Amino acid sequence: MRKLMLILSVLMVASMLLTACGAPAATPAPVDEAPVNEAPATEAPAETEAPAAGEPIEIRWFIGLGAGGNPEEVEKEQAFVDEFNAKYGDKYILVMDVVQNATAYDVLKTQIASGDVPDIVGPVGVRGLWSFEGAWMDLAPYVESTGYDVSDFNPALIDFYKLGPQGQVGLPFAIYPSALWYNKDLFDEAGIAYPPHKYDEKYADGGDWDFAKLREIAMQLTFDENGNAPDSADFDPEKITQFGYDAMWTDIRGKWTFFEAGSFVGPDGSAVMPDVWREAAHWYYDGMWKDYFIPNDNYVNSDLLAQQNTFSSGNVAMTPIHTWYTCCAGEVNWDLAAIPSYDGHTTAKMHADTFAILKGNENADAAFEVLTIMLGDMAPQLLEVYGAFPARQSLQDSALEKMQGNFPNADLQVFIDGINYPDNPNHESGMPNFLKASDTYTAFAGLIQTTPDLDLDAEIDKLVTDLDAVFKEQE
Repeated sequence: MRKLMLILSVLMVASMLLTACGAPAATPAPVDEAPVNEAPATEAPAETEAPAAGEPIEIRWFIGLGAGGNPEEVEKEQAFVDEFNAKYGDKYILVMDVVQNATAYDVLKTQIASGDVPDIVGPVGVRGLWSFEGAWMDLAPYVESTGYDVSDFNPALIDFYKLGPQGQVGLPFAIYPSALWYNKDLFDEAGIAYPPHKYDEKYADGGDWDFAKLREIAMQLTFDENGNAPDSADFDPEKITQFGYDAMWTDIRGKWTFFEAGSFVGPDGSAVMPDVWREAAHWYYDGMWKDYFIPNDNYVNSDLLAQQNTFSSGNVAMTPIHTWYTCCAGEVNWDLAAIPSYDGHTTAKMHADTFAILKGNENADAAFEVLTIMLGDMAPQLLEVYGAFPARQSLQDSALEKMQGNFPNADLQVFIDGINYPDNPNHESGMPNFLKASDTYTAFAGLIQTTPDLDLDAEIDKLVTDLDAVFKEQE
């Protein structure tokens, strides 16, 4: 995996990104284990019934497991579909099935169970793929039988979507590194020096750029309605109007991974809590309920913080987030800084998206051909929809040039440098009984984000016990 991510780094030295994006809802709602439509992963493509002569095949495209549900994205997706149908409508008609991220997992689960299986699903990341483990069609036989040209992809990216016994569940489409976004205006108003843009730089006062330093300046960037900071005796935590930091639009695995990559799954398959994640949990919990520079759930869901789009509200000074967020930062005067280190480790977690085909759909051959068009001839248009950096090597130079043109004042090199610090294991990697396990740790996240004065270590120990029971249910 380390070699894979190093290769990704080289792949994207021309790198990053985007022009517009898809920001998902705060945390996708987990659901119970996805049903699996049994089909041998390596068998040859099945024959599908041909439509009447001259009648195009309708291909249903399910959108919602990742980006794609925001109004600005739906508008762009519809334009893409219109262009696709204008070019290929004599043979295929592409139809969108858009579901909001918060309900998409439940909706797709229901569709699969009922036999109403969409043809193409995406964009979908690692978490979405593992959430429906066993439900995806292995594309390798189709690549081989059609002679589909994969030479424009780095072979490591092809391997990235080989998910164990599930086979080649996706083909490369996009990759998204992360960086620390910061609101320059809020820093200027508080007279606080900007965080460093280089991963080997100190902070302006000569201190290490780590999570201890981030906490220090985040508290100086947090104020109540009377302008008091958390270190003031007059500070009112019930009337905060500006926060220093929020790791938005990610779950607790994503938040804790910025401290160091880890996993709930131990070497023997039992549930564990990495020591560094326990420390991260305490850091975040204290940040919400003791130091007050991180918004708790009541604030996150308020109008003050744009109902979960906290950084875009203009009332949060810093957030670590991926390149796809370039679409949705609102009117914030933002720039990019290095992700802080923790205990000598630096981790800038990575996202990667693809499109996949479900087993049990009635148009397997046609779905694969449409997929290759979406990721081939029409890849530039589709990348434009999501503000994505292309996996295709032939598209990378122009993507970088265009992104810098759209964001001339942003230091995009920070994204490029961050690729050298990926999370391994990935924060969205699989777990036994994946969806129920996700449900379990998401309930824990809800508890700590809404409840002060917990015995946090006791709650963490209970989480490990609960996760272990969930893991063993699948044995």
